[in-house]
Amino acid sequence: PRLPRFFNVATATDRPAGRDVPARFVALEDIIAEHLDTLFEGMEIIHHSTFRVTRNEDVEVEEDDAENLLKALEKELLRRRFGPAVRLEITENIHPRVREMLKDELGIDENEIYQLPTPLDLSGMSDIADVPRDDLHFRKMVPQMNKDLSLRESSDQVDVFAAVSNRDILLHHPYDSFSTSVQAFLEQAAADKNVLAIKQTLYRTSGDSPIIDALVDAAQAGIQVLAVVEIKARFDEEANITWARKLERAGVHVVYGIVGLKTHAKLSLVVRQEAEGLTRYCHVGTGNYHPKTARGYEDFGLLTKDKNVADDLTKLFNQLSGYAPLAEYSRLLVAPTRVRSGLTELIDKEIAIAEAGGEGMIRIKVNSIVDEAIIDALYMASRAGVKVEVFVRGICALRPGIPGVSENITVRSVLGRFLEHSRTFVFGNGGDPLVYIGSADMMHRNLDRRVETLVELVAPNHKAEIIELFDLAFADTTSAFDLAADGKWTRSTHDDEGNRLTEYQTELIRRHRKRRQIGEEA
Repeated sequence: PRLPRFFNVATATDRPAGRDVPARFVALEDIIAEHLDTLFEGMEIIHHSTFRVTRNEDVEVEEDDAENLLKALEKELLRRRFGPAVRLEITENIHPRVREMLKDELGIDENEIYQLPTPLDLSGMSDIADVPRDDLHFRKMVPQMNKDLSLRESSDQVDVFAAVSNRDILLHHPYDSFSTSVQAFLEQAAADKNVLAIKQTLYRTSGDSPIIDALVDAAQAGIQVLAVVEIKARFDEEANITWARKLERAGVHVVYGIVGLKTHAKLSLVVRQEAEGLTRYCHVGTGNYHPKTARGYEDFGLLTKDKNVADDLTKLFNQLSGYAPLAEYSRLLVAPTRVRSGLTELIDKEIAIAEAGGEGMIRIKVNSIVDEAIIDALYMASRAGVKVEVFVRGICALRPGIPGVSENITVRSVLGRFLEHSRTFVFGNGGDPLVYIGSADMMHRNLDRRVETLVELVAPNHKAEIIELFDLAFADTTSAFDLAADGKWTRSTHDDEGNRLTEYQTELIRRHRKRRQIGEEA
């Protein structure tokens, strides 16, 4: 069994009557170090220190040569723990002789050694975060049912198909409940006698996934089920192989996508027999079909029966399952063939608007932005006078505020209780904004080596919701990290008068609760 990284050593004797004593935590490696003489009986302990090795865990499989991709991948996974070392982290007190021995034995260069303070493995902090201390945690936030799925709270399960038949529904997790929307959509499809087929992409999902269970139930009920399982999803390969086999045993048609590409797109397509004929219901998202991370990751999803989106998904699923050549799409931008070029064309359009005397505007929210073509296009836009706002969570190779290059670019980041995971794009389009959501970050791997999708939002209220998100994120009254031209981040928490700035995610929680209340009162 996995041992916790930190141990609470507070005992009843530490706690006088009527008083709470703060918990005291000791790292596992410190406990081991304290008892080395017991572990190595008969030996003299001269020195001890902690080190941490990072190995290259990329798994290489020649897909076109492997008779059985699952077996080939399983074989490679056994070798993963023996991958070449790419980084050595050491503590400040390490003995020079031990340092040199580790360097030689691991075969690493001097520039791959990092001397850091303890603890080296910060993932252990999650054990501390799990301590039941309400006073040290964020106030509990319970995801709510999206108001367009059910205007009033009810103990009865909402009919997702009926709701989507009335209007397109934009979901914003974790503020909108995943279980009563996306999960309910697939569970109801699996139990619906009028459903003829379900097509689904799976990149990451949880160990006890209700999504997997729904697909299994659907197949056993006679529904045609296609699952595009990405068994090469890094660090989830073993779990995805397990789910692939479980789905195959249940009669699901499992495919592994296009050779040489990872399928990272988040898509569901349900074909249902209705009075007027066959109707296709779609879900296009920015996040994984993972009920657990949907409670901590911020993501968007679109539920729709729009014919153009349904046609696009039908073509794409046919391509992923090997039944069709490359296709043209209506409301989707699909990588690796069209996302980069589609976005640069939209950027060029904003440049043309600015050069003609109009107000060019570009807003991008991604996890990471490192793609040179996209960055160069944004620099060109800035030089043309286009206002560019980039909302980024992780890696950012874009430098704002450089005179003559990027003085019209602003870059912000928000770190809070939820992981900002959605990818959204807004282009001013001369006053009639074009808005997209999707799965692609601005990275080479996403744009060149993965199947990714961006879907255009057309409903005015949906576009307005995304625009409001950017308005809040870039407001002077919002607490955030701002990137400067020299690459340094500065955090703003208070205004010039000392007043505390608005917390971005806290404000979104408040707004979603208010929308729900308005819907119930209407």
